[in-house]
Amino acid sequence: MIEAPPLAFVNARLLDGTGIDRAGGLLMQGGRISAVGDIEIPDGVPTIDCDGLTLCPGLIDSRVFRIDVAAATAGGVTRLCLMPDQSPTLDDPAMIERVLRLGQKRVWVHPLAAATTGLEGDAMAEVGLCLAAGAVAIATGRAAIRNAAIMLRLLQYARGFDALVVSHAEEPDLVADTVATDGEVATRLGLASHPAIAECLMVARDIRLAEHAGARLHIAQVTTAESIALVRAAKARGAQVTCGVTPAHLLLNEHAAYGYRTYARLSPPLRSEADRLATVAGVRDGTIDVIASGHDPRTEEDKRLPFGQAEPGMVGVETLLPLALTLAHNADIDLKTVLAAMTANPARIFRVPGGVLAAGAPADAILIDPDAAGRIDASALASPARNTPFDGLPVYGRLHGVWQAGRQIFGAF
Repeated sequence: MIEAPPLAFVNARLLDGTGIDRAGGLLMQGGRISAVGDIEIPDGVPTIDCDGLTLCPGLIDSRVFRIDVAAATAGGVTRLCLMPDQSPTLDDPAMIERVLRLGQKRVWVHPLAAATTGLEGDAMAEVGLCLAAGAVAIATGRAAIRNAAIMLRLLQYARGFDALVVSHAEEPDLVADTVATDGEVATRLGLASHPAIAECLMVARDIRLAEHAGARLHIAQVTTAESIALVRAAKARGAQVTCGVTPAHLLLNEHAAYGYRTYARLSPPLRSEADRLATVAGVRDGTIDVIASGHDPRTEEDKRLPFGQAEPGMVGVETLLPLALTLAHNADIDLKTVLAAMTANPARIFRVPGGVLAAGAPADAILIDPDAAGRIDASALASPARNTPFDGLPVYGRLHGVWQAGRQIFGAF
């Protein structure tokens, strides 16, 4: 990549998830941030007057199933963690290297290695070689590892590399062929119901196995009050456990499935209102570390089916920022907390660069108006897929510009 020329920002609100919240400027040089706050601008350096807009680190989306560059750019996401559920599966170092070679233009891509061969849960993949090839973590993919002995072996092996294991926490036998959370909505609609305890069982199992192995564990999504309580208790014991959630589980509940709206068919399914409120509280108090989009584009053919036959998943990388800002406004969560869940926290957990406004950090930044009102318009999304349950939702936040390695990739300045 050709090095970007120097660039300065002035009259900005500087905000990141590490505690920076002040008026000032920022200087980018050589693809990195060289100064923050009260800056001295060298002669001849182009300067952007932010006029009070908020300058933040570029977002890090730690759970995507497809590289969607246009959508990421339009959403202020400058760094992605790619799940191993690809074709072919990311269970081989050659596949990891291929992602790294092809996926760095306009968005940084960090592949996660498959925990088991073909993500079938039967035999460990060559995770050590995949880590050496550049994978930033090991993931079980869209499903949990059913066999506890294999999961323990994986965690023990990962401990030797000080590698992060990312788990999908749903007991496979309890959720097989289910499509909606067990409760009134599933009953009224006649849908195969998914017991919420299926998540709690796997969260409890994987936490205990990780503690026994002394390994680092990240639970990709926690969506029930009981699961969040388990994570909170594990953190209190000093376990190396972190967790994430998607905007859908923070802003929607099981009632979104009424009308058999297949765009609201997700995995895990949307939960009860009590569980939704528990996820919001988990973000507020820091139990939930990460807000990730779970970006999983589906075609109309995948979704224009009876609810029980439709594929789960939603596009999300482009709507991550406005939905998170809307959460901050509506749920009275500090903006720094929400921003940290999409910047500093995933950078720390996945050990990837960026996520902060600091001298020496990558010059990945976004310029936003966090209070501007807007509306999600599925027809205007940059992603070729349109499967979002948020179409028409009033939101907060407007993106004015995106810079990756000091080079502007979105906006007009």
